[in-house]
Amino acid sequence: MTGPTDLPSLPDARLAGLRAEAETLQSATVELRRDLHRYPERGLQLPRTQEKILQALDGLPLEITRGKSTTSVTAVLRGGQPGPAVLLRADMDALPLQEDTGVEYASTVEGSMHACGHDAHTAMLVSAAKLLTRHADELAGSVVFMFQPGEEGFHGARHMIHEGVLDAAGERVERVFGLHIIANMPAGQIQTRPGPLMASADTFSVQVIGKGGHGSAPHHTIDPIPAAAEMVGALQTLITRRVSVFEPAVLSVTRIAAGTTTNIVPETAELEGTIRTLSESTRAFVRAELPKVCEAVGTAHGCRVYADIEPGYPVTVNDPLEAGRALALAREVLGEDQAVVMRDPIMGAEDFSYVLQRVPGAFAFVGGCPPDTEPDEAAANHSNRVTYDESAFSAGVAMHAAFALDALRPPHRTLAG
Repeated sequence: MTGPTDLPSLPDARLAGLRAEAETLQSATVELRRDLHRYPERGLQLPRTQEKILQALDGLPLEITRGKSTTSVTAVLRGGQPGPAVLLRADMDALPLQEDTGVEYASTVEGSMHACGHDAHTAMLVSAAKLLTRHADELAGSVVFMFQPGEEGFHGARHMIHEGVLDAAGERVERVFGLHIIANMPAGQIQTRPGPLMASADTFSVQVIGKGGHGSAPHHTIDPIPAAAEMVGALQTLITRRVSVFEPAVLSVTRIAAGTTTNIVPETAELEGTIRTLSESTRAFVRAELPKVCEAVGTAHGCRVYADIEPGYPVTVNDPLEAGRALALAREVLGEDQAVVMRDPIMGAEDFSYVLQRVPGAFAFVGGCPPDTEPDEAAANHSNRVTYDESAFSAGVAMHAAFALDALRPPHRTLAG
């Protein structure tokens, strides 16, 4: 007798119970996260955060190194059998923002707040390290835990790459994985997609130099303000008429500054803004054309123009196989309805992109919408009012552990093949 061929696959015993194991660490995860939240640090130098991570990892069978140019932490867990190495990453830094959440563990540091969830990322990865040490004998290979400062515009991942984090296990890691909590997603849900996931992010500044004079006699001046205003429209036309509609690009002029009072034509005007794209080729095109557009408009008005572009993070691109693998793990560990393929990328940027440029891997989002709140009504990441559902942390811990266990189980057969 032949049975049906479309029966669902049986649960994978290797991954059974990971969420429950993560729940046993929940109180420690929350405690560390709240401690980091109370005392946020920004940039590349986070000495207190580093010390808290080292204290939390103390006593575990890990090979730990500290960063030289930053306060990063790299920890290596050796498995019970030889094999390849994989990397799990969390970022650690906060934002320059005054918190207004009213939670009892709110920031005590004036003008600084963990408004993007990096405190949660750090705590989840610490707990994942604890969980994986329980399973070290089952690992055929090594796990590198990457605790990274300076994600919020300071290129912290690049610093750690230059200092050897990808080779911390003695050989180049073969797969990488990272998670980011999102307040506008259902708590505990995992979302990702193959290919471009997040945009590149460059900033530009344009100085327009004319000739100042009295506001009553503009014909005796070279007014930089009309030139600057025309540049705003011309730059939007660059995107809508020079970039393919099938190659998403966003150019936003976010700051215009000129003048000091009502009766003076100023000598200079300034524009600043951001460029976001989902491919490196489109990124290169817009970066090359922006100065040309501004200089041409300036010339038409008799102004001199100096345009500068400061490179930001590259496009965050998931390896298709690794993204599929992450979603398969989410279904296995968290439940079928907890794994969602994102239809579209988002235009925010992420410096885990530097890691994904060098090693196949996946970056995914874990939902953290607060209880009794609809995702589209929750205060968003980077808001001074953002909060997260802490119950989602165990999903992140379990996903980190599942990624490593699945990649490093002998005979190295994974859900992706």
